[in-house]
Amino acid sequence: MVLNSSQLRRDFLDFFSSRGHRIVPSESLIPPSPNLLFTNAGMNQFVPYFLNDRPCPFARAANVQRCLRAGGKHNDLDDVGYDCYHHTFFEMLGNWSFGDYFKGEAIQWAWELLVDRWKFPKNRLYATVYSPGSGEPFQRDEEALFIWKELFRREGMDPEKHIAYGGAKDNFWMMGSTGPCGPCTEIHMDLTPNGDGGVGLVNGGSSRCMELWNLVFIQYNALADGKFEPLPRHYVDTGMGLERIAGIIANSDGFRDFSKEPSNYASDLFVPLFDAMQRMGKSQGKIFYGGTVPADRKNLSSQEKLDCAFRAVADHVRTLTMAIADGILPSNEGRGYVLRRILRRAVMFGNRLQLEKNFLKSLACACIRQMSKVYPMEDAAARNIGQIIEHEQDNFERTLDKGMRLLLQAVEKYGPLIPGEVAFELYDTYGFPVDLAQLIAAEYSCEISIGDFEKHMEQQRARARAAKKSEKIALRNEKSEGTIFVGYDGQGPVETVLTGICPGKEGGCYAIFQRTQFYGERGGQVGDRGTFHANGKAYAIVDTQCAADGTILHAVNQSLGGEGILPGTAVRLVLDEERRFRISQHHTAAHILQAALRMELGDHVRQAGSLVGENSLRFDFSHFAPLTAQQLKNVEMWTNEIIRKNLPIRTYEVPFDRRPAHCLALFGERYGEIVRVVEIGEEGGIAELCGGTHLSHTGEIAMFKILHESGIAAGVRRIEAICGGALHEFLSRLLLSQEKCAALLSCRADELELAIGKLKAQRLAADQRLKEINMALGQMQVENLLKERQVIGGMPWAMGYLRGIDAGILRQMALRIVGDHGGCALLICEEEERSLYAVACHGAAVGSGHSARRYAQLWNEITMGNGGGGDAVATGSFCRVSQSDDSLERFRKKLLQNIAKTT
Repeated sequence: MVLNSSQLRRDFLDFFSSRGHRIVPSESLIPPSPNLLFTNAGMNQFVPYFLNDRPCPFARAANVQRCLRAGGKHNDLDDVGYDCYHHTFFEMLGNWSFGDYFKGEAIQWAWELLVDRWKFPKNRLYATVYSPGSGEPFQRDEEALFIWKELFRREGMDPEKHIAYGGAKDNFWMMGSTGPCGPCTEIHMDLTPNGDGGVGLVNGGSSRCMELWNLVFIQYNALADGKFEPLPRHYVDTGMGLERIAGIIANSDGFRDFSKEPSNYASDLFVPLFDAMQRMGKSQGKIFYGGTVPADRKNLSSQEKLDCAFRAVADHVRTLTMAIADGILPSNEGRGYVLRRILRRAVMFGNRLQLEKNFLKSLACACIRQMSKVYPMEDAAARNIGQIIEHEQDNFERTLDKGMRLLLQAVEKYGPLIPGEVAFELYDTYGFPVDLAQLIAAEYSCEISIGDFEKHMEQQRARARAAKKSEKIALRNEKSEGTIFVGYDGQGPVETVLTGICPGKEGGCYAIFQRTQFYGERGGQVGDRGTFHANGKAYAIVDTQCAADGTILHAVNQSLGGEGILPGTAVRLVLDEERRFRISQHHTAAHILQAALRMELGDHVRQAGSLVGENSLRFDFSHFAPLTAQQLKNVEMWTNEIIRKNLPIRTYEVPFDRRPAHCLALFGERYGEIVRVVEIGEEGGIAELCGGTHLSHTGEIAMFKILHESGIAAGVRRIEAICGGALHEFLSRLLLSQEKCAALLSCRADELELAIGKLKAQRLAADQRLKEINMALGQMQVENLLKERQVIGGMPWAMGYLRGIDAGILRQMALRIVGDHGGCALLICEEEERSLYAVACHGAAVGSGHSARRYAQLWNEITMGNGGGGDAVATGSFCRVSQSDDSLERFRKKLLQNIAKTT
């Protein structure tokens, strides 16, 4: 029986569980560290244990970790599709030891699983051992070498034919320039048809010799001076790609036939997606996956183009499905931008296969059915994935055709080297990532000037920086020693000392104190206000900011030097406590709002920006579509329910790596070693990393109201809301306004809706009556115009001014004249600041060469007007003139001349 992917996962975990390993669940694709783009290896979640930042709760562990490599140091995106072994999304099978077993057990168990359990043909397996080159650290890994020699001899195999040696590039692992490191040993497999490729194939770039498993032995610590020291405890970190293992087994029919080109895409992880693609779209039954691999990417055969597209789409839809399931949304920044690039690359390749509209959504559904058996998803989350992908594909396809035309015109115009300016326009206007433009250009044997493209990108970034100057103030007082913030513990007066003064705005200055309870604007929360007292006088603090180095700056609207206030002066700081309380109400409400949005919409919701003030809050978040009225109602109700429960709010500081597992952190935010956690409710409740000020209980918010929801960018929504005292004032103003409106309508405030409805009905009836009067008035005037019709150039013309009619019926009246009486018509009516006109020609007149569009142009020339239309009817406007002028007479003359020329 040929093992499938599900059996391989289960076997792997069962094997290591039986050997005392704790089976650890897969981490999200959003890594524990917010400064890492994606979870790209199984060891990410164990880094704190390797660094001894926290005690490890187990000595041995194993798991199957979902990983994503696209962007940053580990970026396989450009290769996906063009070969059979690169992926953006993959699953890593791994086992770890934290100061427990070491090389002997790791190597022996790897062999047992591959050879004894999974029946890999042992004569096709090779091992690599670290052997340093010139200038590389340490000696050959004699311990691993000895273990492998003994193992091969026990198996009746010649070690010299199955062991290869590698330098630091292939066989020495380092976490970074400093820190834990050590040699590794890899297990490779000979995939040549007869299994006689030999050990020389190892790490030689041949697709016929594949690495199966990497076993890293972490036993040294790299120091900043380039030296290495032994670690007090040894660690094992191994990784094996599920896609590769499953692909080898499937492609060789359970190790019975190695004649096919090796491929990770041959297993049940991808074949169902290939089958689905072959069944969908315009090419149903006409295209098929042939498994070909191009020898030259710039010279693809028609089948190679199709096969590359099949692989790219299958890989990318898995990435999109699993990333969105973990809460990563396509956007214009960070992780979201990488995901958007992947989606647009998938659309390009899918169009090459002529797949049906919204094919990615259909394929995502197939992927969900397969992967949810391993990584369970709620039904609502699964629906969200399809909706998000459909929304993104629709958005891109709206501009895809225009972008493609521009690129193909550039290929024709510029030949083999396309200017970077073209790629920049594609990126800036049509959303084409530059790698996508390169991909398409390469198919036409063209290249894009990347240097030129980067120059335009840098110019755009410079413009953005200039237009969006940082609000942070550069500190100009070199002697200042910073500020101790004491505003979390209490808000009462603080006795302190002035330590520095730096220039401010419009003749004012910024005062720096040794200690302060004033919060400087940061993290979306506005700065505090209040006063400080010195030398018997009070000075207003109108704002508080943070300098680039974190020093808190108190804005004062006057110079202090002339007041005799100099560094060293004793001062008393008094905070506007009521304003701080209202700001804290809105900040705590913003945390609850985010939790409510995630509850209602899904875990993909992430904060994308905020502004918390005394009178309102603004919260930007990742989501793909406008919220419905019911969704907004649910969010508001859930938020108010948390407020009514009067839950306790706890703030505390912990090392970053020991924050609660459910605690939200902002991607891209640079956190220090110690972070502040704001936790609402019992342990496991709402938790975020936040340096802002908050309440002690949710009940202090009193009440919460959403005022507005809107979109501010692709994939980003904004909610504006109000709470607490600000909401009370807002409602008071609203009720007063209602009472005034009720008085105007002679009704009670609670009858306003009914009264306005009646007023609206009356207005509609009046408008309809006015329209009827206008039509009647217009008809009377039209009859007079018909009596005065003139034949010009053999065609009867009705022309003149209509007085007192609504401009909205002018076109209608012109069409009615020619419809009922034939010929042509020019009608004019006046508004307050301009005149409008309509020209119409009967169908028979159009057939004999007359054109309303041409006649409108004649009228525009005479009156300096503008407008246009078709041959049957045209409309426009011109500056208001007296009806006694000669415009109509001049039009008749020009009309006669024009008709004479065209007939």
